[in-house]
Amino acid sequence: MNLFHFMRLTGALLTAAALTGAHAGASVGQPTPPEAHSYTVFLQSRPIGQEMAAVVREGTGWVVRGSNRLGPPLDMVLRTAEIHYDEGWRPTQMVLSGVSKGQEFGLKTSFANGQAASEITTPTGASTKNDPVAIDTVVLPAAFLGSYAGLARRLVGQKPGFTLRGYIAPQGEVAIRVDEVIAERIETPKENIAASRYALVLTNPPPAGDIRVNIWTDASGVLLRMSVPEQMLDIAREDVASAATRTTSFSLPGDETVRIPASGFGIAASVAKPPKATGKLPALILIGGSGPIDRDGSVAGIPVIGQIASDLVDAGFLVVRYDKRGVGQSGGRAETSTLSDYAEDVRAVITWLEKSRKDVDKKRIGLVGHSEGAWIALLTAARDKRVSAVALLAGVSTSGSDLVLEQQRHLLDQLKASDDDRKTKIALQMQINEAALKGTGWEGVPPEMRRAADTPWFQSFLAYDPGRVMKDVRQPLLIVQGDLDTQVQPHHADKLAELARARKRKAAVDVVKIPGVNHLLVPAKTGEVDEYFGLADKRVAPAATTAVSDWMTKELGPASK
Repeated sequence: MNLFHFMRLTGALLTAAALTGAHAGASVGQPTPPEAHSYTVFLQSRPIGQEMAAVVREGTGWVVRGSNRLGPPLDMVLRTAEIHYDEGWRPTQMVLSGVSKGQEFGLKTSFANGQAASEITTPTGASTKNDPVAIDTVVLPAAFLGSYAGLARRLVGQKPGFTLRGYIAPQGEVAIRVDEVIAERIETPKENIAASRYALVLTNPPPAGDIRVNIWTDASGVLLRMSVPEQMLDIAREDVASAATRTTSFSLPGDETVRIPASGFGIAASVAKPPKATGKLPALILIGGSGPIDRDGSVAGIPVIGQIASDLVDAGFLVVRYDKRGVGQSGGRAETSTLSDYAEDVRAVITWLEKSRKDVDKKRIGLVGHSEGAWIALLTAARDKRVSAVALLAGVSTSGSDLVLEQQRHLLDQLKASDDDRKTKIALQMQINEAALKGTGWEGVPPEMRRAADTPWFQSFLAYDPGRVMKDVRQPLLIVQGDLDTQVQPHHADKLAELARARKRKAAVDVVKIPGVNHLLVPAKTGEVDEYFGLADKRVAPAATTAVSDWMTKELGPASK
């Protein structure tokens, strides 16, 4: 049993493989009670529908009510959802009814004496099911994500280590543990909301394993957002779901929020500098990695870019970090963007620094790129002589196509896949890579995989060749690499240095390898991706940021220059 599998009667699965290009369904179409909130449901960052959810007091207890309309691949209309609790948040009954993939279904469950007794109705008939449950279990039917509004109320004020049970009706019960509680700020176009993010671990029976879930609430316990990163599933309240909303648990003293004109849209950014700085400063632009990365570069709850920025400001630099186009409060469209477009965005930031900042020495502008951001930094430097120095953090030395195959082989090693399974999966990945590059040859590729791969960004990623780009990069380069990095393995640092030293126009090339840190430049034990969420130390290693600040000071000169 996997927690986020929809109950079998719905005929739909919410799994990491459920990639979709679906459009949002129509609105639920029912009057909204004053206490109800509208939520947008996203699967793989695409809106697929809406839910209504309300938590209300009735008599001496609580009721969680709602409805939904979800487009493909879930294809569901939930007309009625009611979950009743008593005064002490012990469930008493639940009623669901709706249509899934064109078929009517119903679920009625009563709770008493540590038992959940369910009546399940489908077009093929009726059945019953009994499950043992805790008397104060939180009822979380998979067909009604709005039920997490009830869990949100239960979490208010709880500390790490708090545990309770959750009944995934009508499948069974799982353990829920609060792993972390993080104070964050959600900046919407209308207001700033003080929020608490509860990082939860939900334990499924073997072989499914644990699933990590994040829940954001306001001070009164109203559900703001729920996210399942492993399954790329999100539900966000209407105001929080806005593209102009930014969520952050990180800020720097004196952060200045700015908007930078780009190609037909604005880039939202933060500028920070030493509090007592005077005169013209050397400026560094930080460039985050792949995916929907905002200005703080948060991965697994670690603001990688934000922490790097903090240390570089302390070292005397003016630092710009920004939301990628189509992310956070930046405009533009991520779905049509390529690596070349992202490099042009960096050039727009350089132009803005030159024209709008009297506190910046335009002859001392450096780039610091992490992961895919290292590629973008290289591409920008190759195009723009205004860049004086470039630091590549966890950068890739091969083509994107070769990297994808390298990463897949590593994953198959981790999974201990059989030789036949390895051959099949590698062959399929090679076919996908070739089809994405050529635009033909998709025969036999599962539709959901094609939708995920047949994009401008992925095509540009596969085609990117740092060796070809490097020939036009004239600036000095610093290459920083963690020796436990399993996403971009350490040999890439050596190859990048080799490519850089082979340039016709010689410039400084320095390599710094940081022992004991992973791809996020954070201390780790194995360096594997599945370790990220459980890392005890969530701080970018000082050795990495010191390497960047010392090198940039050498190349650009001190702040007092």
